[in-house]
Amino acid sequence: MNAVAEVPLADFPCDDADAGWRAELRLVYERRGDRTALVERAHRGPLVVQRPLYPEGDAVCHTLLVHPPAGIAGGDRLGLTLALGPQAHVLLTTPGAGKWYRSAGAAGSLVQRIRVAEGGVCEFLPQESIVFDGALGTLATEVELAGSAVFVGAEMLCLGRTGAGERFTRGELALRTRVCRDGRPVWLERGVLGGGSALLDAAVGLDGAPVSATLLVAAPNCDAGLLEAWRAIEPTVGRGAVSLLPGLLVARWLGPACEPGRAWLTRLWSAVRPQVAGREMQVPRIWHT
Repeated sequence: MNAVAEVPLADFPCDDADAGWRAELRLVYERRGDRTALVERAHRGPLVVQRPLYPEGDAVCHTLLVHPPAGIAGGDRLGLTLALGPQAHVLLTTPGAGKWYRSAGAAGSLVQRIRVAEGGVCEFLPQESIVFDGALGTLATEVELAGSAVFVGAEMLCLGRTGAGERFTRGELALRTRVCRDGRPVWLERGVLGGGSALLDAAVGLDGAPVSATLLVAAPNCDAGLLEAWRAIEPTVGRGAVSLLPGLLVARWLGPACEPGRAWLTRLWSAVRPQVAGREMQVPRIWHT
């Protein structure tokens, strides 16, 4: 078994002027022979990972990202940095839904930075985030790909605790996603979801759906054939659409609950994983618990 280097986070800023958690996690993976190994793990605050798992064999390292407080409150600042070396293959997910809690005024933030070297594959598939009524926050994801690197990323948002009949009537969640390959933008997206905004119910917005989801597949071999394979897979609940951009497949979904959206995204992922990542789909076991 490869040892994991635990290193300090002296280079991470920590501003204690505002109330709230400060949490940083940095993970570095390398391909060593036939095995993808977690070679460096550094963290500060309540953001950690469990031991690496290998349900698919040594080539793919499955990692569970754990945030013990289970959610982001006003003033919290969370940062995640992933670095994959050449030919490394990582699947990262979470043990359950994340939460953006109601804020009394301060905004929270989660910034995710992912760097994948030539030939690497990063499957970044956290479970859904539940945005409580009155939440204030920013969710930013920045991905840097080199050469033939592959990124598969999913994001699902549930506005309000729908099981309790809650809607997102106040608050704000700002979203920012950037994917670049060799320094050139592949996907840039910015938006703001305002609680009670007309956009939440408008046909050009979320059309009244409390749950929205996006799946991005950035790979050099994304082509019309993979797009057609996606078009043949229709959601059983809610509405979905797929698009092809140069080197990028995009899927969007709107619906009433998280489960049918996750099921559709999983079917899409299954259809393209052999072509873009060279392996059949392996659903993380934690999704079934």
